[in-house]
Amino acid sequence: MSRLLGVILTLSVVSGCVTVSAHEREYLADPTMQPVVDLLEERASRQLHRAREAAGGGDATAAGGGCGCTN
Repeated sequence: MSRLLGVILTLSVVSGCVTVSAHEREYLADPTMQPVVDLLEERASRQLHRAREAAGGGDATAAGGGCGCTN
C-alpha cells in the first residue's frame, strides 16, 4: 500500500513539470496573466507598506527612513 502511495505521489510531482516551447510563451506573457491588474495601485501599496513598516530594502530597493519619502 505504501509503495503504491509512493508511486502515485512521485507521478503527481513529476507530471507537474512541463517545458514551455517558445511559441507558447507568448500566451503566458499576456498582460491578463499578470497577478497585478493596476501597476500604479501596486506601486502605491508598496510605498505605503514601506512607510508603515519603517523599513525597506527587502524588495531590492534602497532602504528609506520610514517617513514615507523615498531616497
